[in-house]
Amino acid sequence: MRFSIPYGRTSLSFSLPDNRPTVVIEAPASPPAANPSAAVEAALDRLAGGLTWDSLRGARSAAVAVNDKTRPVPHALLLPPLLARLKALGISDAAVTLYLAVGTHPPMKADEFNQVLPAEVLSRCRVRSHDAEDLSRLVSLGCTRLGTPVLVNREYYQADLKIVVGNIEPHQFAGFSGGVKTAAVGLVGLETINANHSLLARPESRLGDFETNPTRQDIEDIGAKIGVHLALNVVLNSQREITAVLAGDPREVMHLGVPLARQTCQAGINRPCGLVIASAGGHPKDLNVYQAQKALAHAARVAAPGAVLILVAACPQGSGSPHYEAWMRGKTSYAQVIDRFASEGFRVGPHKAFLIARDASQVRLRTVTDLDPDLAKALLLNPAADLQSALDEALADLPPDALIGILPHASSTIPFINR
Repeated sequence: MRFSIPYGRTSLSFSLPDNRPTVVIEAPASPPAANPSAAVEAALDRLAGGLTWDSLRGARSAAVAVNDKTRPVPHALLLPPLLARLKALGISDAAVTLYLAVGTHPPMKADEFNQVLPAEVLSRCRVRSHDAEDLSRLVSLGCTRLGTPVLVNREYYQADLKIVVGNIEPHQFAGFSGGVKTAAVGLVGLETINANHSLLARPESRLGDFETNPTRQDIEDIGAKIGVHLALNVVLNSQREITAVLAGDPREVMHLGVPLARQTCQAGINRPCGLVIASAGGHPKDLNVYQAQKALAHAARVAAPGAVLILVAACPQGSGSPHYEAWMRGKTSYAQVIDRFASEGFRVGPHKAFLIARDASQVRLRTVTDLDPDLAKALLLNPAADLQSALDEALADLPPDALIGILPHASSTIPFINR
């Protein structure tokens, strides 16, 4: 049997014996919108949650939070129609600022903006990249109900009209991305992100849960503190085609969008796998380890205890976090990572080391990657020379009836075991 899975901007092929029980773990095919541009216009025509364009009239400035280069959001389809609606409200392009919501990722440089935004938008509007560690550019808004201090980008907060643009997809501990999260995580301070993400230790902070997820509901509280007025979100299928567009009140957009996202990403199998081959989904999901880790978290849900799990992620931009990389120096085991993280307290960056150790300690992890081998070893990723040799090694002592699972788009799939 021959298979191919995404890897960076290309793919990797591999072979498995015909007599091995094998399952490709993908959500059912979700057809794309017949006319994506018309779907965007229709969503903007009928805002969800009782919001109307007339209720927003009178605003003189608009701030639009957009995801950074690690999210596959179709900005070229979304932003021009949105700018047209703002212009109809009397808000000129000169009064619109787009904020690259990088969260704890390094601020993007001006010559990188074209990796995220279309030339048409860059030529029309001012663009700024957020910096979560620049306290001079943050304003304090008090605390959420769970005690998270809210420090947000001052300029974004001061705009008359605050908008978020993004996509609704699975998130390993916030349940789903989308809605206010683009601003409530992407445009806040490091202290805010640390406090919010520390909630991942709660058992209810699970992949695919929204209403009962404390991390996600804390994000909703942060968004309410900021006062986000409008969300424009898409749901994408595994081919990154638009299946649905939603616009309006941010919380209502999530209420409508989460069930649609579940339809495009849930995939069940009947028993755990003894061998899992998991691709993060290619670019940009495997830009770096920071992003690719999500694929490991998702794939581990269907791996039997002690199974071999081969993570396939190109990671051309390295670890993706200097804080994570520096914290891992000298660590030699997953147990050491887990113990040290618990004793030192929660910190964004090192939390990636904890998440990897949590899942990798339950399986036998191998990683197929373009990372420098020394860095991959220092991060305890157990790099393999290539995918086929890693598979052949795993197959050598795999029981003949063990199920082999293949996740071509692990980061955007919610896999589960049918009970």
